[in-house]
Amino acid sequence: MFKSRSSILVLVLAGLAALAPFAIDTYLPAFHVMAAEFGTDELAIQQSLTFYLLPYALMTLCHGAISDAIGRITTIKWGLAIFALASIGCAFAPNVQTLWLFRALQGVSGGAGNTVARAMVRDLFSGAQAQRVMATVQLLFGIAPAVAPILGGVLLGIHWQAIFIFLSVYAAIALWMAVRYLPETMTAEKRIVFSVQGIFATYGKMLKHKVFLGLIACLSLNFSAFFIYVLASPVFLVKHLHLNSQQFGYLFIPTVTGMMLGSWISRYTAGKVAPARILHWAFAWMLFTASCNVALQLWASSTMHSAWWLAILPIALFNIGMAAAMPVLSIAALDCYPNLRGTAASAQAFMQMLCSTISSALIVPLVWHSTITLASAMLIMTVLGSLLLLMIRQPKPPMMVVQD
Repeated sequence: MFKSRSSILVLVLAGLAALAPFAIDTYLPAFHVMAAEFGTDELAIQQSLTFYLLPYALMTLCHGAISDAIGRITTIKWGLAIFALASIGCAFAPNVQTLWLFRALQGVSGGAGNTVARAMVRDLFSGAQAQRVMATVQLLFGIAPAVAPILGGVLLGIHWQAIFIFLSVYAAIALWMAVRYLPETMTAEKRIVFSVQGIFATYGKMLKHKVFLGLIACLSLNFSAFFIYVLASPVFLVKHLHLNSQQFGYLFIPTVTGMMLGSWISRYTAGKVAPARILHWAFAWMLFTASCNVALQLWASSTMHSAWWLAILPIALFNIGMAAAMPVLSIAALDCYPNLRGTAASAQAFMQMLCSTISSALIVPLVWHSTITLASAMLIMTVLGSLLLLMIRQPKPPMMVVQD
């Protein structure tokens, strides 16, 4: 167990990280209502996810470098303040185009807390403790995707605008807690001068680091294999599983429970089991459950068996392996650049959001028309991530070392 002060730090860092899933998942139950209100179709509302995710992904390249230059807390202040104002803009958008504009502004600012939180975990903790803290942050962060759509359904009972007002209040509270409880881990003597040329030079070096690229790509593909179901949930749940807007918890509660269990496994095994063994087990489990998912959907389709749990159980089981692997991959990637953890966290977050953006804009509209194609997309992403992990294996890569 963590001491009192450490527990508070972990809770605040988890709160910062959880802003991203709240910004994505809370308004998913409102897609149908918002489409009717704006006089458009659900695809136009779904594209507001892309308008959020693309700027989010691009700006994550800068948030870490900015925090390396001006400090972690100052970066959090600006990011969350802008996000809170943009959320109010979304709430009072008169048309879908204005909604797109303010969602883009949310995306520009929303990644500051998440990116800086990753860097601060490694700033404040080391070795096996860093893996335990990262897993604990992920455990608490994992609650957000389960709570967000359920809360969104409740707020939808008031009005869809209440969802975005909630996001504004959440950002304001997270900002206050960060300023109140988090120490500045990037002190003046450690800071690096910010320059666009310097950012390009640093990322140019990172593009040549095969182990670093492989680690963050594995992490991103694993997450996206699950995230396609989040992005497709309005169609997946309502059209294919015949659930309503108040039953989004049928997807999110089991799948997030799987994430929480995987995070607990990673935390419990930190310092006891070699990270390489954790990864081997996690990837084998993900391949097995993703394959079973495809088989189950083919069977259900051929027998006309439409029980909703047959489509959701494999995703929840998949998330156990995905969440167990994430802290190990994340810490190993950050340790590739110990003096530039903010920038490394940015690259990590960018890769994850880039995969999510591609999924939102291109992959999900192609595969959401059936449970079989969604399951197939999950399996393909898992296979690609597994192949990448095999390609970057070395005799003693960073992830293979147990630090205490």
